[in-house]
Amino acid sequence: MKTQVSALCAGLPRPFNGAEMTAIDKRPLPGPAMIRSFGIEGDMVADTVHHGGPDMAVHHYPRDHYAGWDAWLGGHDMLERPAAFGENIVAQGITESDVCIGDRFRLGSALLEISQPRKPCWKIEHHFGRKGMVARIIKQHNCGWYYRVVEEGGAQAGDSLERVEVGHEGWSVARVFAALYDPAHEPAPAQLRELVALEKLSGPLRDKLAARLET
Repeated sequence: MKTQVSALCAGLPRPFNGAEMTAIDKRPLPGPAMIRSFGIEGDMVADTVHHGGPDMAVHHYPRDHYAGWDAWLGGHDMLERPAAFGENIVAQGITESDVCIGDRFRLGSALLEISQPRKPCWKIEHHFGRKGMVARIIKQHNCGWYYRVVEEGGAQAGDSLERVEVGHEGWSVARVFAALYDPAHEPAPAQLRELVALEKLSGPLRDKLAARLET
């Protein structure tokens, strides 16, 4: 599996909804960028409780979903530019159903590994000025995902994003997201045990799933 990255994007925290801060407004970087264990140099998170850290170093949201969002929203100016969903990697041709937890991708000289789906929050709706987006993401599983950085390195727009190793086969990002967040796909205890056993799923998520099993 291989696709071309059309942009690498970064942003800094800015005021948002009064006292809130967010770095969801990301813009394309003009040249080569270094991808570190904490993410792309020049990119920051505002809410360090729910975002950032080694398991959420780099965010990828498929450009493939933009047309569906454009139709659902009735058009939106933000969809005409990259990183409307606060993603670091802008690319077409790879979606949540195509990739699994633990899949490794080479981007430039960096090596990335899929660690978890992205959980949608109210900031997406505030960013677009439209209610109902979180519910649509939960229903359609078009959530995007995070990478951890296995090997730091440099990359830039135009580089290939190529899968070089398959992770937990059968556990696509879409399937894991559904099990975690979609009430219509509430997992049975046996499925929860399988999820907890996924070594390359982020530790905090595995801990939450283990707690669900205990209850």
